[in-house]
Amino acid sequence: MKNTVLIPTYRRPLDLSCCLLAIQAQTKPAFQVIVVVRDTDQLTWQFLAEFDPGNLPLEIVTVSVPGVVAALNAGLAVVKGDTVSITDDDAAPHPTWLAKISDRLINDTGIGAVGGRDWIYQHNQLEDGSREVVGKVQWFGRVIGNHHLGVGEPREVDVLKGVNMSFRSCAIADLRFDERMHGTGAQVHFELAFCLALKRLGWKLIYDPQIRVNHYPAQRFDEDKRQQFHQVAFINAVHNETLGLLEYFSPLGRLVFLIWAVLIGTRDGLGFVQWLRLLLSQRGLATKKWLASVEGRWQGFCTWKQWDMHRVKFFGLSHAKDAFRHRK
Repeated sequence: MKNTVLIPTYRRPLDLSCCLLAIQAQTKPAFQVIVVVRDTDQLTWQFLAEFDPGNLPLEIVTVSVPGVVAALNAGLAVVKGDTVSITDDDAAPHPTWLAKISDRLINDTGIGAVGGRDWIYQHNQLEDGSREVVGKVQWFGRVIGNHHLGVGEPREVDVLKGVNMSFRSCAIADLRFDERMHGTGAQVHFELAFCLALKRLGWKLIYDPQIRVNHYPAQRFDEDKRQQFHQVAFINAVHNETLGLLEYFSPLGRLVFLIWAVLIGTRDGLGFVQWLRLLLSQRGLATKKWLASVEGRWQGFCTWKQWDMHRVKFFGLSHAKDAFRHRK
């Protein structure tokens, strides 16, 4: 099985260097390594000009549109391997990463994607812990991540994490990451929509805690500053999650999700109950998050509805044309 590795990068040459060295150290050599670089990213271009890839089959792809979605889609367009393994430039896969990915996919042809645990290091401190429930979308719309804390046996999940997810090339075929995702950099929840689209096609997604990468979250150069509240970033994240779930759920599921999201929600997408719960401890910040959540839900619904109406119009027109041809 030939493995392609796909790494989107932006202004993190030191992190990218560590990532590429980890790819070089794989027990199963990569067949193709694609690094996607923004055309304006002079820091990375300078690093790559001086970097010695050795026996690493390195290919550089240029992208002019900001955001991880455009970068990944540009990379997917040139994938040549039987699998494509995606990681971040601030991650370092363990030496057996590609070997374990191949073993998992070879042993079950019904698996379309596999992912694993990312061991997160914040300021050289490991975020340790253990969770059994990982990568699940509950029936009412709550998304459970926990990919960095997963333990136990390999199991089927709904969602994988962008820093450690691999796909069978024939499974994704012409599937691409959703360009309707909001944001100019990380575009939080971009993998949610992609994984759920693959799941809708009937493929299994497997989470295996033994498929590991070390993750050293680096500085972001967009509106999303990770742990700091930013109104636009918060709205974008809620928009992206809402859009992905509306695409995934049935009509009844969409209704249940929207009611739950507005009335209850989560800490990252506040509904009315979550706002009340956080009001005493966060005061004005809780209100800002709640208002941003409402705006994000509304924007996500509008994005989905606009596309849904477009699909109805397109397919309705197609059916009308077919009927006309049949009458003729």
